[in-house]
Amino acid sequence: MESAPALFAGTVFALFGAGLVVWTGARTVHRQPVVYGARPVAAAVVTGVAGVGCLALAAWCFGQV
Repeated sequence: MESAPALFAGTVFALFGAGLVVWTGARTVHRQPVVYGARPVAAAVVTGVAGVGCLALAAWCFGQV
């Protein structure tokens, strides 16, 4: 019963992290701004790190099962 919250949180983190990494990569490849009004390189790095961090949290949550 205690593994259900870990599975749910891991799934949410995995979906959000993967979506963020794919979206950031697509915007960067097409040379479009990731965040309007911010430096392009800094915005891509920060959102990429946030996406990878979410994927790491997902792996940790799945490891708790």
